[in-house]
Amino acid sequence: MRLTLGQLAPAPADPARNLERIDAVVRAAPSDLAVFPELFLSGYRVGDRVHALALSADGNDATSDALRGIARERGTPVVVGAPVGSPDRRGEVHNAVVLALPSGTFGYQVKRYLPNFGPFEEALVFSPTDTSRPLDAAGHPVGFEICYDAFFPEVARDLALAGATLLVNISASPVTSRSLFERLLPARAIENGLPVVYVNRVGVEDGFVFGGGTGAWDPRGEPLPLESVSVPGLAPEESVVRVEVDPGAVGRWRPFRPVLRDLAARPAPPTPR
Repeated sequence: MRLTLGQLAPAPADPARNLERIDAVVRAAPSDLAVFPELFLSGYRVGDRVHALALSADGNDATSDALRGIARERGTPVVVGAPVGSPDRRGEVHNAVVLALPSGTFGYQVKRYLPNFGPFEEALVFSPTDTSRPLDAAGHPVGFEICYDAFFPEVARDLALAGATLLVNISASPVTSRSLFERLLPARAIENGLPVVYVNRVGVEDGFVFGGGTGAWDPRGEPLPLESVSVPGLAPEESVVRVEVDPGAVGRWRPFRPVLRDLAARPAPPTPR
């Protein structure tokens, strides 16, 4: 399975421009799955504008239509971060991973853990979820998480137990956190016996300096080689790479590190009284 990873800086509050950049990358680097960072369609620090920029939960809006059009015309499933309106509670917005398939199918996974410390204020803007389920992408069950979710091993574990054979984390993480993700993500791969892909944005937005560090790891936590792709118009700090990931490695590796089997064999802990 070949993935294209776009380590780019979005144009804040300009979905049309960000869609153009997605299309340019997918056109230059066709693959089985193209992945872009957290909140790439809207920008990260857009404040109350997030409500006007939010996609509809049912995908029935102009930005979602354009995203599906790119996937259809280029024959490549597209994964990108975007604000998505809550289907259940009017006026609330989720920080989500959106998946658009060439078939026209549209799905998303909401971020479970919202950082609300230091300079981060996501809990003031977004509503979280407490569930994660894999989405079908390019014929494979792929688990999606967003940035801070990586610090909570139960997110990746829930996705692995639900059948994911690949974990994709999209991020808008500052440069000060880069070394933490470089340690965490290989651990998520090892403890769940599945490949992990990470796409983080770069650039500066409202005083935030984003750290890049896009990469991929096999089920043993070993880094996978990245192939640089030439795309016109990239800023010096931006890059586009391809990586080959083998979802079938899950079946070959887990018997040697049967963590999920051993977890399932343990009795459930008693319910606290």
